[in-house]
Amino acid sequence: MKTSLIRIVNPLLLTALLLAVFAPSSAQSSLDRSLERVKRATVFVYQAETHGNSLIVTCVSTGTLISADGLIVTKANGIVPSQQCGGDTLVVSLNVDLAEPPIPKYRADVVNADVGLDIALIRIARELDGRLIAQGELPVLPFVAVGDSNSVALDDNLIVVGYPNIGNEPVAFSRGTITAFLSEPLTGSRTWFKTRAEIPGAMAGGGAYNTAGELIGIPTNAPLAGPVAASNCRYLNDTNSDGLVNSSDRCVPTGDFISTIRPIALAQHLIRGARLGLQVDVTDVMGDSESRRGAPVVSRVFVAPSVRGAMPSTVVGSLPSNTRNLYLFFDYNNFSAETVYELRVTRDGIPDTTFSLPPVRWSGGERGLWYIGAREQAWANGAYEFTLLVNGAGAGSQKIIIGGTAEDRAHFSDIVFGTLDHAGNLIGNGSIVPLGSIAYARFLHANIAAGTPWSAIWYYAGTEFARTSDTWSEDAFGSKVISVDPAGGLLPGEYRLELYLDGALSATSDFYVAGQQGSPLPRVFSNLRFTSAESLADARESSAASSTPSSIPALFALFDWQQIITGTPWTASWLVDDQEFFRYSQPWRAPEAGSDFALALPNPPDGNYHLKLLVNELLLLEQSALVGIGQLPIDRFAEFSGTILTGKVVDAATQQGISSLTIVLISEDFDASEFVWNEEQVVALATTDRNGEFQFARPLAFDTPYSVVIEADGYIPNFADVFRFDTNQPSAEITIEMVRG
Repeated sequence: MKTSLIRIVNPLLLTALLLAVFAPSSAQSSLDRSLERVKRATVFVYQAETHGNSLIVTCVSTGTLISADGLIVTKANGIVPSQQCGGDTLVVSLNVDLAEPPIPKYRADVVNADVGLDIALIRIARELDGRLIAQGELPVLPFVAVGDSNSVALDDNLIVVGYPNIGNEPVAFSRGTITAFLSEPLTGSRTWFKTRAEIPGAMAGGGAYNTAGELIGIPTNAPLAGPVAASNCRYLNDTNSDGLVNSSDRCVPTGDFISTIRPIALAQHLIRGARLGLQVDVTDVMGDSESRRGAPVVSRVFVAPSVRGAMPSTVVGSLPSNTRNLYLFFDYNNFSAETVYELRVTRDGIPDTTFSLPPVRWSGGERGLWYIGAREQAWANGAYEFTLLVNGAGAGSQKIIIGGTAEDRAHFSDIVFGTLDHAGNLIGNGSIVPLGSIAYARFLHANIAAGTPWSAIWYYAGTEFARTSDTWSEDAFGSKVISVDPAGGLLPGEYRLELYLDGALSATSDFYVAGQQGSPLPRVFSNLRFTSAESLADARESSAASSTPSSIPALFALFDWQQIITGTPWTASWLVDDQEFFRYSQPWRAPEAGSDFALALPNPPDGNYHLKLLVNELLLLEQSALVGIGQLPIDRFAEFSGTILTGKVVDAATQQGISSLTIVLISEDFDASEFVWNEEQVVALATTDRNGEFQFARPLAFDTPYSVVIEADGYIPNFADVFRFDTNQPSAEITIEMVRG
């Protein structure tokens, strides 16, 4: 019987080298112990433009390896070609000596990106000279584990790792804490982490790590182009061919110090798609992809104490002491992913960095209603002023006082829209109304005295079309339903209702009219089906199928649509085995009605695929299909040839797991005494979780001896005797006991 030996080597041989990595102590967190590993997985990326046989650097970024096969997560700005960063080549520099600057080693390709989120996934694909790297020929690279950014809390410690300059200095790190969570109308309640860590602009795209050494975020900024960028850029190339590199040449933007971190949770669908090699093509049934934009405009800036389905609950001019929820709303128009926006907050005239947002890329659409704010965080008493800047110029502002006791103020709140059933009850989802003759709105009211003047103003596509003004004659507290009946009926598109009390805006909400009357949701999309085919033309002629064989050329999802007008926000979310790998959110640009809108997924692996269609973030239609066995393969990139090693490290006396230990498998070409953290020596890394459990992500080859190093401060150094496992076993599990010294 063939067996394989895995040596657990006495760590006394490596005490001097590995103490900083493996020894937990009260003065040193597990994050410090894994810092060297994190640094080695941090790369520097040059975006360059080809000029003859030369490369002219256009933009620079830090990045982080998240898999041994060269997958890198970084920021999109500086990676994806844009007006500011127009290069055509990505050069990846790796750490060879942590005390030295990184060395250019490879070229990479963009495999997935969301420019608005400012997140990109790139993969090492070529040698530095441009020669393609065949599958399996790339050396095993150091990488980090992706953590759960939804589990972090205020005041949690973090370390940000990246390059502090333009690649001519060693990798560095900055310590800090999480000082605030900012929210915008994106998936999830946290769209930014704020920190006071000193993060140089060139570290943008690098990694922010929790105390377990897991990647939880990407520091990002948005250097402004033009004259404003002069102090935030570097001159690297003689771009005007005068023989000098100076301020007359093209500037490479780096930006100011960074205080914002994009949570890694927002990148998970991009990471899944990149790791699985899945890319979805949206077929060209669209109309004009872009309208001709004017200058970006901000209007109607106001404050709300909470959010209901991306809409303000009510509008306020002041808030009481102990306020913990505050959101700044504003209308925007002519925005794009190239737009840079910023929020400056002052309290009593002094800048409040906790709730300010430095210049970042715009992550919304072209026009609409946006908010930025924070919940469950203390806002100190004072006079606040919020100032919005767009592309470096002031665009709008609002003031509010926080302090004093809560007032029983008169107000409207919580507007929802729908239609009436036969019993006169409002039905629907609150934000989408089907085509018809009448739209109804229900809202709450409180503390409104009889005789108070009030108004309801209705808008369609930004233009007022109906207004009602009256004096209040209902109860002070309760709910009310009003309606609008435009001449010619409701047209598809965007609507808005504003409610005023005594001439002041008290509540507002938007809704969309789309689709035919359905139960309970409007019928906007229909006939959603899957099919496999060689081409789109074949797909449109093929029969729908709920399952297909393995190794199909492409999986097509097709659907019909009706009464949805240009500009209506819609989303296609595609999942495999219940994990989202593709999310397409755009204003609708196809004709108002049609058939066979198609999404194509080339060469899908076996799996259970599920497509969701949403309008205004409301799920309207979904469908599933199985490919092959209906489950993703264990390893998409390599044929399984070894044993997956899992285990647990426990305290011998208590049998409780020991968390945050890093376990290193050393190549058979080196023994433990030779280990110096060079990448060619490390076969794999694993870190124990809070229960002391670990698993190596890659299979261990049969008939191959490895060295495994484990040491923990306060415990007697542990080494296990030789143990064996059968080559027919797909996995092996071990338990390592640590005895206190």
